[in-house]
Amino acid sequence: MAEASPVLTRALDFCRAHGLRVPILLAPMAGACPPPLSMAVARAGGLGACGALLMRPDAIGAWVSEVRAGCEGGFQINFWVPGPPPARDVAAEDAVRAFLRRFGPEVAREAGDARPPDFAAQCEAALEARPSVISSIMGLYPPAFVERMKARGIPWFATATTVTEAVAAEEAGADAIVAQGMEAGGHRGAFDPAKAEVDLVGLFSLLPAVVDAVKVPVIAAGGIADARGVAAALILGASAVEIGTGLLRCPEAKLPRAWADALGRSLPEHTLVTRAFSGRAGRALANAYVRAAAAPDAPEPAPYPVQRGLSQAMRDAATANGDLDRMQAWAGQSAARAPARPAAEVVRDLWDGAQSILL
Repeated sequence: MAEASPVLTRALDFCRAHGLRVPILLAPMAGACPPPLSMAVARAGGLGACGALLMRPDAIGAWVSEVRAGCEGGFQINFWVPGPPPARDVAAEDAVRAFLRRFGPEVAREAGDARPPDFAAQCEAALEARPSVISSIMGLYPPAFVERMKARGIPWFATATTVTEAVAAEEAGADAIVAQGMEAGGHRGAFDPAKAEVDLVGLFSLLPAVVDAVKVPVIAAGGIADARGVAAALILGASAVEIGTGLLRCPEAKLPRAWADALGRSLPEHTLVTRAFSGRAGRALANAYVRAAAAPDAPEPAPYPVQRGLSQAMRDAATANGDLDRMQAWAGQSAARAPARPAAEVVRDLWDGAQSILL
Protein backbone atom coordinates (compact mmCIF):
# COMPACT_ATOMS: atom_id res chain seq x y z
CA MET A 1 0.00 0.00 0.00
CA ALA A 2 1.22 3.51 -0.79
CA GLU A 3 2.39 5.73 2.04
CA ALA A 4 -0.59 6.73 4.14
CA SER A 5 -1.93 10.25 3.82
CA PRO A 6 -2.24 12.43 6.94
CA VAL A 7 -5.97 11.64 6.92
CA LEU A 8 -5.35 7.89 6.95
CA THR A 9 -2.53 8.25 9.46
CA ARG A 10 -4.90 9.94 11.91
CA ALA A 11 -7.44 7.13 11.51
CA LEU A 12 -4.81 4.41 11.87
CA ASP A 13 -3.40 6.09 14.97
CA PHE A 14 -6.88 5.97 16.50
CA CYS A 15 -7.13 2.27 15.62
CA ARG A 16 -3.81 1.50 17.29
CA ALA A 17 -4.82 3.41 20.42
CA HIS A 18 -8.02 1.38 20.80
CA GLY A 19 -7.02 -2.04 19.51
CA LEU A 20 -8.94 -1.82 16.24
CA ARG A 21 -8.07 -2.72 12.66
CA VAL A 22 -10.59 -0.37 11.06
CA PRO A 23 -11.84 3.02 12.34
CA ILE A 24 -15.48 2.01 12.29
CA LEU A 25 -17.64 1.83 15.42
CA LEU A 26 -21.08 0.31 15.69
CA ALA A 27 -23.43 2.93 17.12
CA PRO A 28 -24.84 1.87 20.51
CA MET A 29 -28.55 1.59 19.66
CA ALA A 30 -30.75 0.60 22.60
CA GLY A 31 -32.80 -2.42 21.58
CA ALA A 32 -30.98 -2.81 18.24
CA CYS A 33 -27.50 -4.01 19.24
CA PRO A 34 -27.87 -7.78 19.64
CA PRO A 35 -24.62 -9.62 20.40
CA PRO A 36 -24.31 -11.14 16.89
CA LEU A 37 -24.14 -7.67 15.32
CA SER A 38 -21.41 -6.48 17.69
CA MET A 39 -19.48 -9.71 17.23
CA ALA A 40 -19.59 -9.35 13.45
CA VAL A 41 -18.38 -5.74 13.56
CA ALA A 42 -15.62 -6.63 16.03
CA ARG A 43 -14.47 -9.63 13.97
CA ALA A 44 -14.12 -7.28 11.00
CA GLY A 45 -11.80 -5.10 13.07
CA GLY A 46 -14.25 -2.46 14.28
CA LEU A 47 -15.73 -1.72 17.71
CA GLY A 48 -18.96 -3.40 18.79
CA ALA A 49 -21.56 -1.67 20.93
CA CYS A 50 -24.14 -2.25 23.62
CA GLY A 51 -26.87 0.37 23.92
CA ALA A 52 -27.60 -0.40 27.57
CA LEU A 53 -30.23 2.25 28.34
CA LEU A 54 -32.96 -0.29 29.18
CA MET A 55 -30.76 -3.12 30.47
CA ARG A 56 -30.52 -4.15 34.09
CA PRO A 57 -27.10 -5.19 35.44
CA ASP A 58 -27.74 -8.90 34.90
CA ALA A 59 -28.73 -8.27 31.28
CA ILE A 60 -25.59 -6.20 30.73
CA GLY A 61 -23.50 -9.02 32.16
CA ALA A 62 -25.23 -11.59 29.95
CA TRP A 63 -24.70 -9.44 26.84
CA VAL A 64 -21.00 -9.02 27.65
CA SER A 65 -20.53 -12.74 28.31
CA GLU A 66 -22.14 -13.71 25.01
CA VAL A 67 -20.04 -11.27 23.00
CA ARG A 68 -16.79 -12.30 24.70
CA ALA A 69 -17.60 -15.97 24.16
CA GLY A 70 -18.13 -15.32 20.46
CA CYS A 71 -15.21 -13.07 19.56
CA GLU A 72 -12.07 -11.44 20.90
CA GLY A 73 -12.86 -7.93 19.65
CA GLY A 74 -13.72 -4.89 21.69
CA PHE A 75 -16.99 -3.10 22.37
CA GLN A 76 -18.41 -0.02 24.03
CA ILE A 77 -21.18 0.13 26.61
CA ASN A 78 -23.37 3.21 26.34
CA PHE A 79 -25.75 4.87 28.79
CA TRP A 80 -28.01 7.88 28.71
CA VAL A 81 -27.09 10.37 31.41
CA PRO A 82 -30.35 10.65 33.40
CA GLY A 83 -32.06 13.97 33.83
CA PRO A 84 -34.29 15.17 36.66
CA PRO A 85 -37.58 13.36 37.30
CA PRO A 86 -40.24 14.39 34.76
CA ALA A 87 -43.01 16.80 35.63
CA ARG A 88 -46.32 14.91 35.55
CA ASP A 89 -49.56 16.34 34.14
CA VAL A 90 -52.51 13.95 34.37
CA ALA A 91 -54.69 15.89 31.93
CA ALA A 92 -51.93 16.10 29.34
CA GLU A 93 -51.17 12.40 29.73
CA ASP A 94 -54.86 11.58 29.31
CA ALA A 95 -54.82 13.47 26.00
CA VAL A 96 -51.85 11.40 24.87
CA ARG A 97 -53.62 8.20 25.94
CA ALA A 98 -56.69 9.18 23.91
CA PHE A 99 -54.49 9.89 20.88
CA LEU A 100 -52.70 6.55 21.23
CA ARG A 101 -56.05 4.71 21.16
CA ARG A 102 -56.19 5.55 17.44
CA PHE A 103 -53.08 3.41 16.88
CA GLY A 104 -53.09 0.67 19.47
CA PRO A 105 -54.71 -0.88 22.52
CA GLU A 106 -56.14 1.02 25.46
CA VAL A 107 -53.41 2.59 27.59
CA ALA A 108 -53.75 2.53 31.36
CA ARG A 109 -52.82 5.64 33.31
CA GLU A 110 -50.21 3.65 35.21
CA ALA A 111 -48.31 2.99 31.97
CA GLY A 112 -46.78 6.42 32.33
CA ASP A 113 -45.17 5.39 35.63
CA ALA A 114 -42.58 3.20 33.86
CA ARG A 115 -38.99 3.99 34.79
CA PRO A 116 -35.65 2.93 33.30
CA PRO A 117 -33.29 0.71 35.33
CA ASP A 118 -31.25 2.17 38.18
CA PHE A 119 -28.43 4.23 36.65
CA ALA A 120 -25.94 3.72 39.49
CA ALA A 121 -26.38 -0.05 39.27
CA GLN A 122 -25.89 0.07 35.51
CA CYS A 123 -22.65 2.02 35.98
CA GLU A 124 -21.38 -0.59 38.43
CA ALA A 125 -22.16 -3.33 35.92
CA ALA A 126 -20.24 -1.48 33.20
CA LEU A 127 -17.20 -0.99 35.41
CA GLU A 128 -17.27 -4.67 36.35
CA ALA A 129 -17.48 -5.65 32.68
CA ARG A 130 -14.39 -3.54 31.79
CA PRO A 131 -15.37 -2.85 28.18
CA SER A 132 -13.00 -1.25 25.69
CA VAL A 133 -14.96 2.00 26.00
CA ILE A 134 -17.82 3.45 28.04
CA SER A 135 -19.74 6.06 26.08
CA SER A 136 -22.41 8.59 26.99
CA ILE A 137 -25.32 10.39 25.41
CA MET A 138 -27.69 13.09 26.69
CA GLY A 139 -25.13 14.75 28.96
CA LEU A 140 -21.97 14.27 31.00
CA TYR A 141 -21.17 11.54 33.45
CA PRO A 142 -20.75 12.48 37.13
CA PRO A 143 -17.09 13.25 37.98
CA ALA A 144 -16.89 10.34 40.45
CA PHE A 145 -17.88 7.86 37.72
CA VAL A 146 -15.37 9.39 35.31
CA GLU A 147 -12.63 9.00 37.91
CA ARG A 148 -13.49 5.34 38.39
CA MET A 149 -13.44 4.75 34.64
CA LYS A 150 -10.02 6.39 34.38
CA ALA A 151 -8.70 4.35 37.30
CA ARG A 152 -9.61 1.18 35.40
CA GLY A 153 -8.13 2.45 32.16
CA ILE A 154 -11.51 2.61 30.40
CA PRO A 155 -11.79 5.49 27.90
CA TRP A 156 -14.89 7.69 27.89
CA PHE A 157 -16.39 8.63 24.51
CA ALA A 158 -18.94 11.44 24.96
CA THR A 159 -21.64 12.21 22.41
CA ALA A 160 -22.11 15.88 21.52
CA THR A 161 -24.56 17.54 19.13
CA THR A 162 -23.04 21.03 19.30
CA VAL A 163 -19.60 22.57 19.66
CA THR A 164 -20.56 23.88 23.10
CA GLU A 165 -21.41 20.36 24.27
CA ALA A 166 -18.17 18.99 22.80
CA VAL A 167 -16.04 21.53 24.65
CA ALA A 168 -17.89 20.82 27.90
CA ALA A 169 -17.34 17.09 27.44
CA GLU A 170 -13.61 17.52 26.86
CA GLU A 171 -13.35 19.71 29.94
CA ALA A 172 -15.17 17.01 31.94
CA GLY A 173 -12.55 14.44 30.95
CA ALA A 174 -13.88 12.78 27.79
CA ASP A 175 -11.19 10.90 25.86
CA ALA A 176 -12.98 11.32 22.53
CA ILE A 177 -16.02 13.17 21.23
CA VAL A 178 -18.73 11.52 19.14
CA ALA A 179 -20.00 14.39 16.99
CA GLN A 180 -23.60 13.47 16.19
CA GLY A 181 -25.06 15.31 13.23
CA MET A 182 -28.78 15.90 12.92
CA GLU A 183 -28.89 13.30 10.11
CA ALA A 184 -28.44 10.49 12.65
CA GLY A 185 -31.21 8.02 13.27
CA GLY A 186 -32.51 7.31 16.74
CA HIS A 187 -32.37 9.65 19.69
CA ARG A 188 -30.68 13.01 19.50
CA GLY A 189 -27.88 13.20 22.04
CA ALA A 190 -28.51 16.80 23.11
CA PHE A 191 -27.63 17.55 26.73
CA ASP A 192 -30.76 19.71 27.12
CA PRO A 193 -33.93 18.01 25.79
CA ALA A 194 -35.47 21.43 25.14
CA LYS A 195 -32.73 22.14 22.58
CA ALA A 196 -32.76 18.79 20.77
CA GLU A 197 -35.19 20.00 18.11
CA VAL A 198 -33.75 23.52 17.95
CA ASP A 199 -29.97 23.05 17.77
CA LEU A 200 -30.11 20.86 14.66
CA VAL A 201 -26.63 20.94 13.16
CA GLY A 202 -25.71 18.81 10.15
CA LEU A 203 -22.57 16.70 10.32
CA PHE A 204 -20.71 18.59 7.58
CA SER A 205 -20.96 21.76 9.67
CA LEU A 206 -20.62 20.19 13.10
CA LEU A 207 -17.67 17.89 12.51
CA PRO A 208 -14.95 20.35 11.42
CA ALA A 209 -16.12 22.87 14.00
CA VAL A 210 -15.79 20.29 16.79
CA VAL A 211 -12.41 19.11 15.45
CA ASP A 212 -11.16 22.70 15.62
CA ALA A 213 -12.55 23.25 19.12
CA VAL A 214 -11.17 20.21 20.98
CA LYS A 215 -7.84 18.42 21.28
CA VAL A 216 -9.16 14.88 21.76
CA PRO A 217 -10.05 12.63 18.81
CA VAL A 218 -13.45 13.17 17.20
CA ILE A 219 -15.69 10.38 15.91
CA ALA A 220 -18.22 11.31 13.22
CA ALA A 221 -21.81 10.03 13.50
CA GLY A 222 -24.93 10.70 11.48
CA GLY A 223 -25.78 9.92 7.86
CA ILE A 224 -22.70 7.77 7.19
CA ALA A 225 -23.66 4.62 5.31
CA ASP A 226 -21.18 4.14 2.48
CA ALA A 227 -17.47 4.51 1.74
CA ARG A 228 -17.94 8.06 0.45
CA GLY A 229 -19.39 9.09 3.80
CA VAL A 230 -16.53 7.45 5.70
CA ALA A 231 -13.92 9.17 3.53
CA ALA A 232 -15.66 12.55 3.76
CA ALA A 233 -15.82 12.34 7.56
CA LEU A 234 -12.11 11.54 7.79
CA ILE A 235 -11.23 14.39 5.41
CA LEU A 236 -13.22 16.75 7.65
CA GLY A 237 -11.05 15.78 10.59
CA ALA A 238 -12.66 12.72 12.17
CA SER A 239 -10.44 9.99 13.55
CA ALA A 240 -13.16 7.37 13.11
CA VAL A 241 -16.83 7.00 12.22
CA GLU A 242 -19.77 5.56 14.13
CA ILE A 243 -22.48 3.85 12.08
CA GLY A 244 -25.96 2.86 13.22
CA THR A 245 -28.65 2.84 10.53
CA GLY A 246 -26.05 1.85 7.96
CA LEU A 247 -25.74 -1.55 9.69
CA LEU A 248 -29.38 -2.13 10.61
CA ARG A 249 -30.24 -4.06 7.45
CA CYS A 250 -27.52 -6.61 8.15
CA PRO A 251 -29.02 -9.99 9.11
CA GLU A 252 -27.19 -9.91 12.47
CA ALA A 253 -29.25 -6.86 13.51
CA LYS A 254 -32.39 -9.04 13.53
CA LEU A 255 -34.60 -6.07 12.69
CA PRO A 256 -38.32 -6.66 12.00
CA ARG A 257 -38.69 -7.28 8.26
CA ALA A 258 -41.06 -4.36 7.71
CA TRP A 259 -38.59 -1.93 9.30
CA ALA A 260 -35.55 -3.29 7.46
CA ASP A 261 -37.33 -3.21 4.09
CA ALA A 262 -38.56 0.34 4.68
CA LEU A 263 -35.01 1.52 5.41
CA GLY A 264 -33.95 0.24 2.00
CA ARG A 265 -36.48 2.40 0.14
CA SER A 266 -36.32 5.49 2.38
CA LEU A 267 -35.21 8.82 0.95
CA PRO A 268 -33.62 11.42 3.26
CA GLU A 269 -36.87 13.38 3.38
CA HIS A 270 -38.77 10.30 4.53
CA THR A 271 -37.61 10.72 8.13
CA LEU A 272 -38.70 13.11 10.88
CA VAL A 273 -37.40 14.12 14.30
CA THR A 274 -40.14 13.18 16.74
CA ARG A 275 -40.78 12.92 20.49
CA ALA A 276 -43.87 10.80 19.94
CA PHE A 277 -42.28 7.47 20.93
CA SER A 278 -40.23 8.21 24.03
CA GLY A 279 -40.61 11.88 24.95
CA ARG A 280 -37.04 12.60 23.80
CA ALA A 281 -36.36 13.77 20.27
CA GLY A 282 -35.24 11.09 17.82
CA ARG A 283 -35.16 10.62 14.06
CA ALA A 284 -37.50 7.94 12.73
CA LEU A 285 -39.21 6.92 9.52
CA ALA A 286 -42.15 9.25 8.93
CA ASN A 287 -44.84 6.59 9.25
CA ALA A 288 -48.53 7.18 9.85
CA TYR A 289 -48.15 7.53 13.62
CA VAL A 290 -45.19 9.92 13.41
CA ARG A 291 -46.98 12.11 10.86
CA ALA A 292 -50.17 12.17 12.93
CA ALA A 293 -48.20 13.08 16.06
CA ALA A 294 -46.67 16.02 14.16
CA ALA A 295 -50.07 17.44 13.16
CA PRO A 296 -51.11 20.77 14.72
CA ASP A 297 -54.04 19.20 16.56
CA ALA A 298 -52.01 16.34 18.09
CA PRO A 299 -51.33 16.45 21.83
CA GLU A 300 -47.86 17.39 23.04
CA PRO A 301 -45.90 14.23 23.90
CA ALA A 302 -45.32 13.62 27.58
CA PRO A 303 -41.73 13.95 28.83
CA TYR A 304 -39.31 11.02 28.89
CA PRO A 305 -39.77 8.37 30.22
CA VAL A 306 -43.52 8.94 30.64
CA GLN A 307 -44.20 9.01 26.89
CA ARG A 308 -42.16 5.87 26.43
CA GLY A 309 -44.34 4.06 28.95
CA LEU A 310 -47.55 5.37 27.41
CA SER A 311 -46.54 4.31 23.88
CA GLN A 312 -45.19 0.88 24.92
CA ALA A 313 -48.33 -1.12 24.14
CA MET A 314 -48.68 0.43 20.69
CA ARG A 315 -45.01 -0.17 19.90
CA ASP A 316 -45.15 -3.77 21.09
CA ALA A 317 -48.27 -4.48 19.02
CA ALA A 318 -46.73 -2.89 15.93
CA THR A 319 -43.59 -5.00 16.22
CA ALA A 320 -45.56 -8.20 16.84
CA ASN A 321 -47.76 -7.56 13.80
CA GLY A 322 -45.05 -6.19 11.49
CA ASP A 323 -47.07 -2.97 11.21
CA LEU A 324 -44.71 -0.25 9.99
CA ASP A 325 -47.32 2.51 10.33
CA ARG A 326 -47.20 2.25 14.15
CA MET A 327 -43.67 0.94 14.59
CA GLN A 328 -40.84 2.76 16.37
CA ALA A 329 -38.67 2.61 13.26
CA TRP A 330 -35.62 4.73 13.96
CA ALA A 331 -33.79 5.77 10.80
CA GLY A 332 -31.04 8.14 9.75
CA GLN A 333 -31.29 10.21 6.61
CA SER A 334 -28.96 7.90 4.65
CA ALA A 335 -31.00 4.78 5.42
CA ALA A 336 -31.41 3.71 1.78
CA ARG A 337 -27.65 3.25 1.44
CA ALA A 338 -27.64 0.61 4.19
CA PRO A 339 -26.88 -2.73 2.49
CA ALA A 340 -28.73 -5.94 3.37
CA ARG A 341 -25.52 -7.98 3.67
CA PRO A 342 -23.53 -9.57 6.51
CA ALA A 343 -22.11 -6.95 8.84
CA ALA A 344 -18.47 -8.04 8.59
CA GLU A 345 -18.69 -7.76 4.82
CA VAL A 346 -20.22 -4.29 5.08
CA VAL A 347 -17.53 -3.05 7.49
CA ARG A 348 -14.72 -4.37 5.31
CA ASP A 349 -16.22 -2.82 2.18
CA LEU A 350 -16.71 0.53 3.91
CA TRP A 351 -13.07 0.69 4.95
CA ASP A 352 -11.64 -0.68 1.70
CA GLY A 353 -13.75 1.79 -0.27
CA ALA A 354 -12.80 4.72 1.93
CA GLN A 355 -9.11 3.90 1.60
CA SER A 356 -9.37 3.73 -2.18
CA ILE A 357 -10.84 7.23 -2.17
CA LEU A 358 -8.25 8.63 0.23
CA LEU A 359 -5.07 7.10 -1.16
